[in-house]
Amino acid sequence: MKSSDLMVEALENEGVEYIFGIPGEENLDFLNSLMGSSIQLVLTRHEQAAGFMAATYGRLTGKPGVCLSTLGPGATNFVTAAAYAQLGAMPMVMLAGQKPIRTSKQGRFQIVDVVGLMRPITKYSRQVVDGNNIPSMLREAFRIAIEERPGAVYLELPEDIAAEPAETSLFDVVGHRRPDADVMAIDQAVTMIEAAKMPLLLVGAGANRKVTGRALREFVDKTGIYFFNTQLGKGVIDERHEQFLGTAALSDNDFLHCAIERADLIINVGHDVIEKPPFFMEKGGKNVIHVNFFAAQVDDVYFPQLNVVGDISKSIDRIRKKIMIETKKNYSYFARVKNEVENHLTKYFADDRFPLLPQRLVSVLRSQLAKDDIVTLDNGVYKIWFARNYKCYRANTLLLDNALATMGAGIPSALAAKLLRPERKVVSVNGDGGFMMNSQELETAVRLNLDLVVIILNDSAYGMIKWKQEGMGFENFGLDYRNPDFVQYAESFGAQGHRPESAAGFQNILSECLASSGVHVIDLPVDYSLNHSILNVLIKESACVL
Repeated sequence: MKSSDLMVEALENEGVEYIFGIPGEENLDFLNSLMGSSIQLVLTRHEQAAGFMAATYGRLTGKPGVCLSTLGPGATNFVTAAAYAQLGAMPMVMLAGQKPIRTSKQGRFQIVDVVGLMRPITKYSRQVVDGNNIPSMLREAFRIAIEERPGAVYLELPEDIAAEPAETSLFDVVGHRRPDADVMAIDQAVTMIEAAKMPLLLVGAGANRKVTGRALREFVDKTGIYFFNTQLGKGVIDERHEQFLGTAALSDNDFLHCAIERADLIINVGHDVIEKPPFFMEKGGKNVIHVNFFAAQVDDVYFPQLNVVGDISKSIDRIRKKIMIETKKNYSYFARVKNEVENHLTKYFADDRFPLLPQRLVSVLRSQLAKDDIVTLDNGVYKIWFARNYKCYRANTLLLDNALATMGAGIPSALAAKLLRPERKVVSVNGDGGFMMNSQELETAVRLNLDLVVIILNDSAYGMIKWKQEGMGFENFGLDYRNPDFVQYAESFGAQGHRPESAAGFQNILSECLASSGVHVIDLPVDYSLNHSILNVLIKESACVL
């Protein structure tokens, strides 16, 4: 067989379902080999979008998503998506073509050292120089992509290598069981929790990558410990739980931080260094137990007194079973904080002003979506409102990026989510700036016959930076622009466009779109006038007067 045939067989052996991307002439042997395979090629309109889709596949399944590009400009368009997957701990395999490496036909035309370019932002970056090495290289790439901490890998297949014959066999896909934590570490964690007067549980990004929800919920139910989460830890435990305090969407000075400041012990489960801890340790201050697949990286604000290293679910289960007494502490202060957080977050849920407040949008979406339905976010100031105000009932039902925090990922991630979860409603919420960065993927959604709702929050500006600008006392400058007619724009792709004129009108339109087939784009005017007064002023002045 050709090396490209072998590559496709190796991908099938790994259980690959989809390859997202844009082929070029250097991929034609591979494309021909792919034609008769079980793998579905999802043709996109930009390589960056293909990478975002592959990363989202990895996030939702725990298996590497795969994306494809040609050499040079195609491969360099993967860079942002590679960083997105790497920082977000999403397993992803990038495949790219290259000019022949044995004999040059065109000198240096389109040739960039992408293998070298990818090394700083991936876990593994290699060029295939012999087709017989494909099975071992691909198996290793997939193993590395999945291994904690998951991330991106890059493989380059030159066109002459792809066309060459290869004679070798595939490798078995062999997994491994994660080791249990040390017995002494478990015992010490139990002792610290029982001795604490006001412990808190923090659920971080690492807890969201594996099935840890049951173990954590049972731990909370037995101990009565209150818990909160980071943005990437949302939904690991149902946020309707009586002991849920909220999401740390801001680094400090929110109502939630009142409880954090009072806690004498924080059990930090799944902390990921890309999300800075929403509390600051001081030498001689509060104690921290770090429960994760690997030990904590120490810095000036995070230096846990105990590392419990091993499979997270098993560690939590073993701690729960060893706590012989139900830890009925005095949590009355945490209960007051929870009540204050709830009152604050729901204050504008019924506000009918138009353009719509982001808090009102959160309320409408939550009321119309089921527990397993999925909301994907692009990046903008609305992400803070969703992280703070939108309650997740299941893990990975609010797909936001608090790692690279790139714009342009909202629509591609929604496409991947809908492909993988066709039985669920999927809504993509985007600022007008982020939407325009990959809006061409509306054609991809229409071509794939997806049922999808895309909401564009229209303020004709880069709203997040305007909020930061105002918070720093600078004058408004350099962040406003003009948008196209989004309704006509959507319809030019074959989607259906909508423009509500009131809060009630938006609610009705959203309900109709969710009940209808096809791609629906809602151009929604948004009111960000309260961003500064609430996020920069109110909570800093009144949060901890409890």
